[in-house]
Amino acid sequence: MGSGKSYWGKLWASETGMSYFDLDDIIENQEGMSVEAIFEKKGENYFREKESALLRTMDAHKDCIISCGGGTPCYDGNMQWMNENGITVYLQANPVKLIENILLEIDKRPLLKKINKGEMLFFVEQKLKERDPFYTQAQIIMLVKELNQTSIHDIIQKFK
Repeated sequence: MGSGKSYWGKLWASETGMSYFDLDDIIENQEGMSVEAIFEKKGENYFREKESALLRTMDAHKDCIISCGGGTPCYDGNMQWMNENGITVYLQANPVKLIENILLEIDKRPLLKKINKGEMLFFVEQKLKERDPFYTQAQIIMLVKELNQTSIHDIIQKFK
């Protein structure tokens, strides 16, 4: 959450000519409502089931970049599935940087909607602690502060 998955995914897709997919965007289009509204009206479990099912349809797309939500790797064996069916990249950032990015789009963050700014650092640190065992299973870990438009070529080179 807040690492720039969508930003970098779009940029790198443009850089390489690959197709780009954002799981959250696809789900929002299918459901006709925002992720935030889905969480509120149908619950997180519904969203996670939808997300996992959609993820498994993505193997039909080759040579593409897929941005998944921050929780995607943590449910339903998704991280294992992603590692078996593609190249996984963890965009790693420190909690303070994540909060800076999150605050720019706080209205799009259903898990943070009810958390005040004073509690946000603790919340983000806890989420990272919970999710780190999944995130660190990624085949490539890249520091967000070191990313640039051509970082995608480093990723591609590692798997040639």
